[in-house]
Amino acid sequence: MKDDVFHSIEAEGIRAVLDLRVGHVRSLEITHGARTIRPLHTAPWVDDPQVTEDAAMPGNLRFLSGDFFCAPFGGSDLDDGPPHGWPANSPWKVVGSTRADDRTVARYELARPILGARLVKEFTLRDGHPFLYERHIFVGGDGAVPVANHGMTRFDAPGRVSFSPKLFGETPGTALEPDARLGRSRLRYPARFTDVAKAPLADGGFADLTHYPIAENHEDFVSLIEDPRNPLGWAAALRPDRGDLFLSLKNPKDYPITMMWFSNGGRDYAPWNGRHRGVLGLEEGRTYAGNGHKASIAENEWARQGIPTALHLSPEGSVEVRNVIGGAPILEGWSSVASISAARDRLTIQDTGGGNQHFRFDAAFLTR
Repeated sequence: MKDDVFHSIEAEGIRAVLDLRVGHVRSLEITHGARTIRPLHTAPWVDDPQVTEDAAMPGNLRFLSGDFFCAPFGGSDLDDGPPHGWPANSPWKVVGSTRADDRTVARYELARPILGARLVKEFTLRDGHPFLYERHIFVGGDGAVPVANHGMTRFDAPGRVSFSPKLFGETPGTALEPDARLGRSRLRYPARFTDVAKAPLADGGFADLTHYPIAENHEDFVSLIEDPRNPLGWAAALRPDRGDLFLSLKNPKDYPITMMWFSNGGRDYAPWNGRHRGVLGLEEGRTYAGNGHKASIAENEWARQGIPTALHLSPEGSVEVRNVIGGAPILEGWSSVASISAARDRLTIQDTGGGNQHFRFDAAFLTR
């Protein structure tokens, strides 16, 4: 990988690579004994010149990969920017990288201001921790912006998805693909539900969001509202054929919403062309779903219920959000995750069958 395009950081047992063109995590590799776990998804066209050199296409789509930060999340209808904002579509520069004690820390700065703020991305890797610790820091600026981290994994075979307790789930007012000439969505829009195993389908019946896939040849989007009493917000995608988990962890005070993006062959136009399959986005957000910048900072239904839908900048200071992504092996016979808990220096994952695994984890990172 070219040094002027990609920047990599490493610690014992883990390596992350950032695509500096758009701020996407191109790869995350975690070593467990003789195994290497690669929990993130990369679009099949990221090395196709017909796509990557198409300047009319947003950078976020041309180089779609892994995990990226959105500000705003969804439509940039306040400043006519690209979908998911400049942090997911424009260059980042390396500020510096340090190695001290058991950790490697890299800092990056977005080339463009966001509402007058300087945006800093900070990645931390620690020896023996199977996690990428992420901070996004807005220095200065004025106004409010909906934000999210857009993590993605891929299933090559059926799998299971589990979550920390949610208050309710909701689909937006309009399907991702309402025009059958371009693509297909399967869920009902809009719809609200309280059981993640019973998300209403457009043609009747229900989809169980704890299983993947929920349908074939579809594009769908769901928001799950975190129970604010949860000390740790989490989502886990278990891939039995690979024997591993993709993990997304957060403080619900930072990110009160988990969004699920189902991208499974439901778009027939370029660059998708029906080939983007088996993909699940697990996106931690502080946003009014996919309704755009204006709707997220205005009075809206969720905000009236006390659910934060934007991050308010500080002209004389800084504000930040944090999240953690990672990957872990599963033990033989594991079927789905029942619970995840953090205590000081370890994360405990329990299977529905009662088995436990423990991993090194910096619990204080999310509870500062």
